[in-house]
Amino acid sequence: MILDADIKAQLNQYLQLLEGDVLIKVSAESDAVSTDMLALVDELASMSSRITVERTQLPRTPSFSVNRVGEDTGVTFAGIPLGHEFTSLVLALLQVSGRAPKVEQDVIDQIKSIQGEYHFESYISLSCHNCPDVVQALNLMSILNPGITHTMIDGAAFKEEVESKNIMAVPTVFLNGESFSSGRMTLEEILGKLGSAPDASAFADKDPYDVLVVGGGPAGASAAIYAARKGIRTGIVAERFGGQVMDTVGIENFISVKYTEGPKLAASLEEHVKEYNVDVMKLQRAKRLEKKDLIEVELENGAVLKSKTVILSTGARWRNVGVPGEAEFKNKGVAYCPHCDGPLFIGKHVAVIGGGNSGIEAAIDLAGIVKHVTVLEFMPELKADSVLQDRLYSLPNVTVLKNVQTKEITGTDKVNGISYIERDTGAVQHIELEGVFVQIGLVPNTDWLGDTVERTRMGEIVVDKHGATTLPGVFAAGDCTNSPYKQIIISMGSGANAALGAFDYLIRN
Repeated sequence: MILDADIKAQLNQYLQLLEGDVLIKVSAESDAVSTDMLALVDELASMSSRITVERTQLPRTPSFSVNRVGEDTGVTFAGIPLGHEFTSLVLALLQVSGRAPKVEQDVIDQIKSIQGEYHFESYISLSCHNCPDVVQALNLMSILNPGITHTMIDGAAFKEEVESKNIMAVPTVFLNGESFSSGRMTLEEILGKLGSAPDASAFADKDPYDVLVVGGGPAGASAAIYAARKGIRTGIVAERFGGQVMDTVGIENFISVKYTEGPKLAASLEEHVKEYNVDVMKLQRAKRLEKKDLIEVELENGAVLKSKTVILSTGARWRNVGVPGEAEFKNKGVAYCPHCDGPLFIGKHVAVIGGGNSGIEAAIDLAGIVKHVTVLEFMPELKADSVLQDRLYSLPNVTVLKNVQTKEITGTDKVNGISYIERDTGAVQHIELEGVFVQIGLVPNTDWLGDTVERTRMGEIVVDKHGATTLPGVFAAGDCTNSPYKQIIISMGSGANAALGAFDYLIRN
């Protein structure tokens, strides 16, 4: 039995929602993954009279496709979609059976209007929390458009294929045999990359807003909800909903919720915002802010949005080390997400740059699956909490190098080592290894603002106790500001604070 009692009970509820018959075609041999796959699909068929299974030969073995009877939908799983991909399996079954997806109609229309043949392959790991978004988006596109197919490939089940293609980060997507993307992408981002994103004309007729929020993370979502609840015209423009939360795995300090995961929280944020009369504009990045009669925000597609007040909540991104080899070997051994990409380095020697909490947590996680972890810390002592340091030092396959400066990440077609300088002696040392995980904190997404608002030396927007910046009518919230602590719950509070500040400003001006 592949499914435990809890998952089976969950699945039973979902399978009641099937609207039509589903045919699973399975390609299997006698290996262990094939055996488990056959057990899984037989178990699915035993749980619903709407599901039938037939043996066939697919391009990859072991794999199975999920189809309508008499029609191939182009949805294939090469590997067993459990772990983080369990939801992808459930959604594929439901959507193939005819159940409507929870996606806006204009997005469905965009997918259906795509012309041509698009054969997607996504390489994933079952422990990757970023992968399901990509898998589910490509599956949905395959179900809605007969010219699109998608195969999810579990890197652990197809190791030779992954190594032959030099895939060292997940999710990695190929389109028609060529590299298409690496890393998390939303459905809208995939459509944008295919040339199906809204252009400036789609924004031309928008009336000015009372409050325009720039950024869709916890601070932006909170600000939009607080503004909309005041009954004023509110818009939110964001590259992707959830922001950095989308790259967070376990969240255990979101008060009143004992445990959740980043993508789940991001989906809840978006759902909550959409309960209100908020004009949501996704897949858009701001490039200019200017105060005239109204405040203007110009987007990268050339559109200009106008508002009486603006709340900047553009968040932050991973900080780069900025050494030779980092950019060249990104996704070729240089990684930023230990949870996602760690399984691709099983049995290998890797380094973690950074001795703060995130760096030491990454080292502890990786030590469980890789051969050896070397931690490089610039300062004479680690900055992580003592409980994390105690755990780290208890592990047999970890070396900690303190007071060292990363000089270069070396490699040919992929990473083969790292060079560092001992800061007390000036001596240069080199370690041979196959992966480098960068964990040195965050940098605010504020470069585009120039000197329109006051920023700190680190680029953080300076705000007062009302969330106001130095430019009247412009407020800011969350990780892009000089708030001393970068936490989801603090961002949400500052978003609410900025929205109330903006409302107060509107009343008085």
